[in-house]
Amino acid sequence: MAGLVVAFAPLPVPSIAPQERTFQIDARQYSYSPSELNVNAGDTVTIKLVSNDVVHGLYVDGYDVSVEADPGQAKTLTFVANKPGSFRFRCNVTCGAMHPFMIGRLTVGSNYWLYRSIGLAILAIVGVIVSVKQKA
Repeated sequence: MAGLVVAFAPLPVPSIAPQERTFQIDARQYSYSPSELNVNAGDTVTIKLVSNDVVHGLYVDGYDVSVEADPGQAKTLTFVANKPGSFRFRCNVTCGAMHPFMIGRLTVGSNYWLYRSIGLAILAIVGVIVSVKQKA
């Protein structure tokens, strides 16, 4: 029963005021740096894409927004992160043989499933300890 409560009960979530978040992403064959972005729901996200070698793009799945940057140039993309979850961003300009592997991740909101899984793991450990002590 405790496991069900930990897994499915609503977590107390403090309200976080939306803010403006700016990231610079350096793109080079075949990676983004940084490749993971974390924002809160409602934040206005500005991504400055800097291409270091060839023409690169950045397309954010789920938001249908994109930007392209020429070598040595920077372009910006701005959108409101109003959809919670984890979204892939990827290069939308063919930039070479390993182009399909040029991806990153945008996480909007907190990763509550991580906290829930930690709680379930702790409950499982306590359950094993109690079970072993009862047999002894």
